Amino acid sequence: MVNTRRSTRAFAGFLALIMLAVWLTMMCFTTAVSAAEGEKNSTINGADDLVGKTIGVQLGTTGDIFATDYEKDGTARIERYNKAADAVQALKQKKIDCVIIDEQPALSFTAVNDDIKILEEEFAVEEYALCVKKGNSELLQKINDALKKIKADGTVDKINTNYIGTDEEKGTMPYQKKDVKRTGDLVVATNAEFPPYEYIENNQIVGIDMDIMQAICDELQMNLVIENMAFDSILPAIQSGKASVGAAGMTVTEDRKKNADFSDSYTTTKQVIIINKGTSAISDGNKENRKTLSFTDKLRQNFIDDNRWQYILSGLGNTILITIFAIVIGLVIGTLVAIVRTVHDQNHKLKILNFLCKIYLAVIRGTPAMIQLLIIYYVIFASVNVNKVLVAVVAFGLNSGAYVAEVIRSGINAVDKGQFEAGRCLGLNYRQTMFSIVMPQAFKNMLPALCNEFISLLKETAISGYIGLQDLTKGGDIIRSQTFEAFIPLVAVALIYLVMVLLLSYGVSRLERRLKQNESR
Repeated sequence: MVNTRRSTRAFAGFLALIMLAVWLTMMCFTTAVSAAEGEKNSTINGADDLVGKTIGVQLGTTGDIFATDYEKDGTARIERYNKAADAVQALKQKKIDCVIIDEQPALSFTAVNDDIKILEEEFAVEEYALCVKKGNSELLQKINDALKKIKADGTVDKINTNYIGTDEEKGTMPYQKKDVKRTGDLVVATNAEFPPYEYIENNQIVGIDMDIMQAICDELQMNLVIENMAFDSILPAIQSGKASVGAAGMTVTEDRKKNADFSDSYTTTKQVIIINKGTSAISDGNKENRKTLSFTDKLRQNFIDDNRWQYILSGLGNTILITIFAIVIGLVIGTLVAIVRTVHDQNHKLKILNFLCKIYLAVIRGTPAMIQLLIIYYVIFASVNVNKVLVAVVAFGLNSGAYVAEVIRSGINAVDKGQFEAGRCLGLNYRQTMFSIVMPQAFKNMLPALCNEFISLLKETAISGYIGLQDLTKGGDIIRSQTFEAFIPLVAVALIYLVMVLLLSYGVSRLERRLKQNESR
């Protein structure tokens, strides 16, 4: 026991030394990079200064399209982010030189971040429109008629004023949902990380586009159903029938017109360039000293204000639900596949089933879980309005089943073949021998490997946000997009995952000890 404790302490000390060495190396590297960056001319006063710079954009936006021209010419480097807030965060940390983004979201970001600013020179002028599935002329005509009416009666102007008017006007003209008889749902795909057009407030998706869509639904006498997803997933959702309309501050471009039909424009805006104030030669004018928040204040900002803790709690519930049911599905599928393959290996029976099982294993283990999730949601369930949690359960269950099958098969193969013979000598058939004699022994052998698979499954659910499902990771992302504080939300999510993994590991360890105690009796 003493030797074991000494070994454990020695290992812990060795691990601490490695972590210290890694930290020192990273600090030296960061210092060297910062020094090198400080020497280069990083002044950005306009679009002409983007040559040789690193430009941040949100994936799939018109900012991405415009910046791609620089990338094709080899005159600038492009960093693409799934969320505009992530690009802004990278700019604040000086990982990139600037961000190309729509003006109104840029104003929202700069309003709460004193260390970034918008250049006066506009980058491009564009118009926003709603998109529908290619060829759906009936719905497009209805939307255009409704748009024309709410623009004529001043509804659109009031909605815009309510969000982007003067300080005295903001919040004074909220759109009031009409009391009309409604038939059918209008499913709207959006990306609720693009204030003031669409964003999450008090656990509700709000913004200019959402109020306009509510006004359109009032005119069409339909129920508004909002589906939140990544921006680059909106057009696929429209094409696959997952949503009827796309409303996300979307500009009409020639490439997009090839994949969707667009309504009449409902607003004109422009693309602007955001820079870090420390990288501009332009005078900052009357710059106020930014208040430094204490750790307690940051905790309150990230979790207490606006009840943001609800995003974490709601996401945690979905993560646990998906994991539990995916484990059950994975165990059932894995057991069946393992038995089929074992029977074939031992008796050369079930050849067709074994062939199908091998194809299943090859496909699932040979493709990323994220791709499988997207295919199941956008392709297999394309025309079915199915709950996203169910989609995630099916996707992760099928993925886990392939790995569980090989774990179970290896556990069965680890049992001495004499156990099969002993069972048959006792008059048991193959099924009775397998489930009464072999599987109980195999279970003890494969328990650690199964635990590792379940831990991996728990962490893999973090990609559920790609289909617009609010899991634990997505909950942290929502908080991060509202507070622009990366450390606390990310660490909170990481700690919750760590606690769940430790609890799962502890439960498996208890089970292992109990099995060993029963074996020794």
